[in-house]
Amino acid sequence: MGQAFRKLFDTFFGNTEMRVVMLGLDASGKTTILYKLHIGEVLSTVPTIGFNVEKVQYKNVIFTVWDVGGQEKLRPLWRHYFNNTDGLIYVVDSLDRERIGKAKEEFQNIIRDPFMLNAVILVFANKQDMKGAMTPMEVCEGLGLFDLKNRKWHIQGTCALRGDGLYEGLDWLSSTLKELRASGYSSAGYKPGPKFH
Repeated sequence: MGQAFRKLFDTFFGNTEMRVVMLGLDASGKTTILYKLHIGEVLSTVPTIGFNVEKVQYKNVIFTVWDVGGQEKLRPLWRHYFNNTDGLIYVVDSLDRERIGKAKEEFQNIIRDPFMLNAVILVFANKQDMKGAMTPMEVCEGLGLFDLKNRKWHIQGTCALRGDGLYEGLDWLSSTLKELRASGYSSAGYKPGPKFH
């Protein structure tokens, strides 16, 4: 009974916990984003072999963020992180026009996975500060976001090094997940309700 009361209390007054997986091709900026959110600093990073996991608190939401390496040989392992995931943060290197097709292919594979069908989707169009970067609208088109039916998604232009756009993205993610939880939606199952774009 105490557990149920605490959960109810947390829902209204305390912290809400959310499990988020952060994916994207190698060198898109995932680890830089994770540590910018976690400690507010840019760390010098090396390609992630395996994963990093950190708890990131934003307002009264505690996100457990799994940042999984994006090299081609590691991508088949991504699906092992999908179970019970509330949200997907998909990071795109907006400068990497040559690999937007590959980014789309991997993105579509992720969101079609049975474990990810109920996850809300936040796309970070990273490296917006760089000359020649694709706009968030171009990244949207490149990933096929406009074709998604019955999915809750948002795209946010970001610059991981400066932190631009990161908290705006988390704001959307936290409010959307809270709203969906309140309406009976969870990563474990979806209760039919209004259609999402």
